[in-house]
Amino acid sequence: MDTGTTLAHTDDGQLVNDVLDGFFTRAKTRASAMHPRYLALWEHLEACTVGGKRFRPRLVMSVYALLGGSDRTAAATVAASFELLHTALIVHDDVVDRDFTRRGVPNLAGTYRSLAADQGSSRDRAEHTGMSAAVIAGDLALSNAYRILTEAETDLATRQRLGDLLDQAVMASAAGELLDVLAPLDPMPQTVDQVLEMSKLKTAVYSFDTPLRAGAVLAGAEQDLVEALGEFGRIIGTAYQVADDLVGAFGDESRTGKSGWGDLREGKRTALISYAAEQPQWIRIKELLSRDLTAREAAEIRDLLVASGARDKTLKLAADLTERALDVLVQPFVPQTLRDGLSPLSRLVTERMGA
Repeated sequence: MDTGTTLAHTDDGQLVNDVLDGFFTRAKTRASAMHPRYLALWEHLEACTVGGKRFRPRLVMSVYALLGGSDRTAAATVAASFELLHTALIVHDDVVDRDFTRRGVPNLAGTYRSLAADQGSSRDRAEHTGMSAAVIAGDLALSNAYRILTEAETDLATRQRLGDLLDQAVMASAAGELLDVLAPLDPMPQTVDQVLEMSKLKTAVYSFDTPLRAGAVLAGAEQDLVEALGEFGRIIGTAYQVADDLVGAFGDESRTGKSGWGDLREGKRTALISYAAEQPQWIRIKELLSRDLTAREAAEIRDLLVASGARDKTLKLAADLTERALDVLVQPFVPQTLRDGLSPLSRLVTERMGA
């Protein structure tokens, strides 16, 4: 994800990196005293956090700064905990999806699968080794997201509220992931509303809602403002996911880095598919989705999605959700500086729809 908003200070990103660097240095020292292979796992886990856009930390720190917060070190510590949570969730999500690559290169599971294969393991055994290592690494990232949060220098009540937010993010994401896993068991695609609820839980809460609220809580904002930021985050995050699902079916891989038909090949349940299921073209789409898709068959599905009106309806849905999110910010208790600082997040959706 990228956004038109920037961190309040140009070196805030470095502050987050410093917190994570310090954490991993300490963890690797402890791991090295136990076993070299354990140290190697921590090194691979650390590599998962390097090079990201720090989107969630940027939300935490931007809201904190826009509301007048001045302790940037404390904000960076809270922000780093959300980045480590993100790392945990993507490592575990790759296990759930049985993926061994991310953005075209081996992920943590893929790295350990290759290690096992190079040492003579069978294919099944190598895959099991990769998945097992990823589960262990994801667990470490998840538990230590909480640990980092406790290191933020703030009062006990604020720290407890921040812990509650992190816990809400974990609970919601786990619920959404479970619904996503179970969705293919249903004989018919979920309704659009059910898909939106799943997207909200799996992604929008931890990526938008709770980081925004965490920045506000740390800055001492009133509860009505904290809740408004959460509502804005949930809606804009869901809009982003709807737009991202369009990319999964229609995107230009050379621009997005994401396969233009990967979601179709996986049979992913999206709003796009839910809209199509209401139209006559669904019979043929369903038949094609039951196969190991070829590029030609994926192109046929895309044509049918356009002909059914599902693509246009999904585009409108993303636009409508974006408008609803922006309306949340137009309330008298939302400071103009915060409104101006967060409104550019809507470009995340519009840019994604044009990808």
